[in-house]
Amino acid sequence: MQIRISWPAGHLTATLDDTPTTQALTQALPFASTARTWGEEVYFDTGVSVPRETTARQVVDPGTVAFWTDGDALALPYGPTPISRGDECRLASPCNVLGRLDGTPGLLATVRDGDPVRVEVVDG
Repeated sequence: MQIRISWPAGHLTATLDDTPTTQALTQALPFASTARTWGEEVYFDTGVSVPRETTARQVVDPGTVAFWTDGDALALPYGPTPISRGDECRLASPCNVLGRLDGTPGLLATVRDGDPVRVEVVDG
C-alpha cells in the first residue's frame, strides 16, 4: 500500500507493509495533522491508537515510516535525533515499523514545526 504525505513545501510517498498498525492507520485515512520536528525527525498525531508490536524498534534507518505508540503519531526520521548516538536515527521509544519512504528522506528537512500535514492513500 502507498500513502502520500504532503506539507506546504513538498510531498513524499511511502510504501507500507501489511501490519496491524498499517491496517488501523488505513482506516483513518485521509487525515490532516500538524507537523512537529525533533532533530532530524518529523512526527505528527494520527488520531489512531494501537499497541506496540513485538517487532517495534528504536533505532531505524533514515526513511523508515514508524508509528510511535506512546504518542499515537507517525514518526519519519531522516537523520539523527537529540538522543541519537552518532549518525543513527534513534526514536524517542520503540516504534512499530510500517514501511519506507519512497525517494529521498532528506526532503523532510523542508518540513517546519507547525506545518499542516495531509496523509492520504495513493490511488493506483
